[in-house]
Amino acid sequence: MAARVAVSLLGAGPAAARRGTLFPCRRWSGAPADIVYDVVVSGGGLVGAAMACALGHDIHFHDKKILLLEAGPKKVLERLPETYSNRVSSISPGSATLLSSFGAWDHISSMRHRAFRRMQVWDGCSEALIMFDKDDLGDMGYIVENDVIMHALNKQLEAVSERVTVLYRSKAVGYTWPSPFPTVDSSPWVQITLGDGSTLQTKLLIGADGHNSGVRQAAGIQNVSWNYDQSAVVATLHLSEATENNVAWQRFLPSGPIALLPLSDTLSSLVWSTSHEHAAELVSMDEEQFVDAINSAFWSDVNHTDFIDSAGAMLQHAVSLLRPTKVSARQLPPSVAKVDARSRVLFPLGLGHAAEYVRPRLALIGDAAHRVHPLAGQGVNMGFGDIASLVHYLSTAAFNGKDLGCISHLTAYETDRQRHNTALLAATDLLKRLYSTRATPLVLLRTWGLQATNALSPLKEQIMAFASK
Repeated sequence: MAARVAVSLLGAGPAAARRGTLFPCRRWSGAPADIVYDVVVSGGGLVGAAMACALGHDIHFHDKKILLLEAGPKKVLERLPETYSNRVSSISPGSATLLSSFGAWDHISSMRHRAFRRMQVWDGCSEALIMFDKDDLGDMGYIVENDVIMHALNKQLEAVSERVTVLYRSKAVGYTWPSPFPTVDSSPWVQITLGDGSTLQTKLLIGADGHNSGVRQAAGIQNVSWNYDQSAVVATLHLSEATENNVAWQRFLPSGPIALLPLSDTLSSLVWSTSHEHAAELVSMDEEQFVDAINSAFWSDVNHTDFIDSAGAMLQHAVSLLRPTKVSARQLPPSVAKVDARSRVLFPLGLGHAAEYVRPRLALIGDAAHRVHPLAGQGVNMGFGDIASLVHYLSTAAFNGKDLGCISHLTAYETDRQRHNTALLAATDLLKRLYSTRATPLVLLRTWGLQATNALSPLKEQIMAFASK
């Protein structure tokens, strides 16, 4: 509560005040007692570390001082373990391009990742499906272990250590925002107090500290959020036989979506979203029961009805007459033989979205700005998209000699990303709710909708283009 009171002025007043009347950009003649950084990134996870890398490698930031604050220790991956991690990310082509722009993708490519070239999504209550692929069978995305991405980012942070300072085991515990009524002797910068009592200042604070963001809360930015009645179970799975394994599979069950993501010819990663009770049951099952449950979830037709199957078959027949060569055929998912020991864990799911991404001298990125259900596989991609946008506007500001913390270019970033993120959040939430029912009218509606979308190549291409950013 004290933190909210201390920063209440930052959240006060009309939108016009937030957009520039408060904390005008100006030069300061005072002598600060603390170190002044051009940018401080709070949070050293995948998105925060990538943000620091991107700024450190930007040509227009060669004379800037950047600080990355990470509350935990440095994660060192001295050698690649034989066992795959159970925490992976689906990296879109756009995110891979961002990682390539500052050299991180080269490290990932030299370690391990798996490309997927198709994605099949189908309904657990009908025969309806949609198959996403490319005419040239190019890569639709990549499944990469989070530890591998983090290792690549640490390598690139070391390469720009002259411009980027990383403080591990350092957590911000307090913020003092610039006064709305500045005087000659007052600092125009954000002052940050660390857990050890030391302080520093920055011209721009970037909050990348997760969905429980302390930066967002300290700034008094409202966050619309709710917890879903679901948890996600993740695990590393061994397939029954070696395959080309370049398809990402997802089936919408009434209890939640289950996804199988390729890791190698013989391994895949599981993400199963289901009720809290069922998730806890899945984690506690013995291996044989768990494997049977997974195979049943992908193969069983227990939730089908004759009426829905007949109605879907009628539309499918009509579509095949109109577009006999354009409708993608169903493929059968691989069967699972066993699960890696100790790879099963669960975590609760929710949705969140900050009412504002920026304030003067403040920007939010990644989960600090938005939290999404994993069914679309877009969580980290949304964060990397934030980075690409924010770096673009900050690089332009630095090139033009502007104050990095001015609200003008920060607002441009906010507008750009909210247009993309709010649409994705809304669509993901709608899909989660639409597929969480067995009600016949809704099952029929989504069956026909999925079949129609699968038959319309231009619409599928637009969906793929949106998701690949």
